[in-house]
Amino acid sequence: MSDPIRVMIERGKKKTVASAFDWPGWDRSAKSEEEALGVLGTYRPRFAKVAELAGLSNEFAATGELEVTERLGGTGMTDFYGVSAKSALPEQQPMSDDQCERKIRLLRASWTYFDHVSSLVSAELRKGPRGGGRDRDKIVRHVNGAEIHEFARKVGVATSLAGWQNADDLRAHRDAFCIAIRAYNTRGAAARTWTLQFVIRRSAYHMLDHAWEMEDRDLSTGY
Repeated sequence: MSDPIRVMIERGKKKTVASAFDWPGWDRSAKSEEEALGVLGTYRPRFAKVAELAGLSNEFAATGELEVTERLGGTGMTDFYGVSAKSALPEQQPMSDDQCERKIRLLRASWTYFDHVSSLVSAELRKGPRGGGRDRDKIVRHVNGAEIHEFARKVGVATSLAGWQNADDLRAHRDAFCIAIRAYNTRGAAARTWTLQFVIRRSAYHMLDHAWEMEDRDLSTGY
């Protein structure tokens, strides 16, 4: 029997988020728990590409069905943005070095995937409810800026907001982010108001959510 994919449910008043917290970045939302789980399931083939980039394709292919292991009340973030805002109970536990490296590999894979997608899609993106009017370059600035300004600072990484504009500077920022994650994990330190595992999952989710958005709104023949 394949091991099931553990899922945390965060249920708000209007939206519900389903998070496959062992696979950082694989979070989806909808109006109800049933719908959120359904959407999460449809994204399995898309996340499989990320698992492959992380060198975890065999592990991911061997996983079983989605299994809800925890249900929590949502927050304003749940209803307004449709994003996870809480750590699953297992994410509040310390990680072994191997577990930490596995999640770092998935975070790095999300960066690689996002960069690849942004290099292929059209500069102008299809307008509509999936992202409104924000085009590719604004999405790239937003996603990298949020990681630099908010997520990485949770583990003490202070990179200039302009760091994303230069490939070498962005690479250095990402390396520093991974080094800080390892250091925090070794010390067993919390990432300010977040758990360390939530920092990884939130960062990977933000990259992948917008990468998938660009794919869905692309006007070229790239996708």
